[in-house]
Amino acid sequence: MMKVGWLGLGAMGLPMARRLHISGAAAVTAFDRAAGPQARAASDGIAVAASPAQATQDADLIMVMVRDTAQARQALFPHDGADPVPAPGSTVVVMSTIGPDPVRDLAAALAERGVAVVDAPVSGGVARAATGDLVIMAGAPDDAFEKCRPVLDVLGSTVVQVGRSVGDGQAVKLVNQLLCGVHIAAAAEALAYAESLGLDSTAVWRTIRGGAAGSFMLDDRGQRMLQRTYDPVQSALSLFVKDLGLVVEQAQRGHVPVPMASAAAQMFTVGVGEGLSDADDSSLIELFRRWNTNRAEGHTPPPGETTP
Repeated sequence: MMKVGWLGLGAMGLPMARRLHISGAAAVTAFDRAAGPQARAASDGIAVAASPAQATQDADLIMVMVRDTAQARQALFPHDGADPVPAPGSTVVVMSTIGPDPVRDLAAALAERGVAVVDAPVSGGVARAATGDLVIMAGAPDDAFEKCRPVLDVLGSTVVQVGRSVGDGQAVKLVNQLLCGVHIAAAAEALAYAESLGLDSTAVWRTIRGGAAGSFMLDDRGQRMLQRTYDPVQSALSLFVKDLGLVVEQAQRGHVPVPMASAAAQMFTVGVGEGLSDADDSSLIELFRRWNTNRAEGHTPPPGETTP
């Protein structure tokens, strides 16, 4: 049986590790720096380790599912940038969204130790992580991709080798996140707009969700927006500040205009400033609701607008 060292047991990492463990496709040993996720993993029967080194010892694959580049480097290079945790001959699968250049930098550093990297970010959210229904977009040479394919097939219903170079997966994920972020912001604006018109916003949602204006985000996040069911958090709002920040940053490097992504990024940034950082990303609609209420009461307009 393949041995997998799992680094990161957050909102996505834990259900993914649990899915792999339950499937029996691999022997999983997991690590997270927080005690709570470690305890939850142990209660699910997953072997937990006291350190990244212990989790990855003798592992064939090392799966990294952490929040950002800093956490990825901390997991793989825990000793102040000295020798990495992965042993020569192992393969690291970076499933976090960290951007093309950072994953290439990690791959270059690990290659010096004889460690291969598969760039394989995911899309789908917490519920689909639990059922193995994620979309996985992988950038890697054929041999490295085929080595991890049996594990990826357990975690995702759509597993695509989008390119043969590390960084290709992250690039496709940026396209994905551009659309997701814009669609969430558009859904929040549209449903709050319906409310401001005095309409039954739930009836509006039911009417348009199956038509040309429909989208996964309108369907999924829209329901949470209307019901105000932001707990438990499915995807933290602050994650889209990070992801859309990566989109905009990459676009700026290439002098590519991304006005819709930039506007959506601003909305999520305002959400963080309004105390919604750790709230579900669907709570973005509350900004529009506040602004509409303030407008109706003659208060200050939202950022970027002027009073008529």
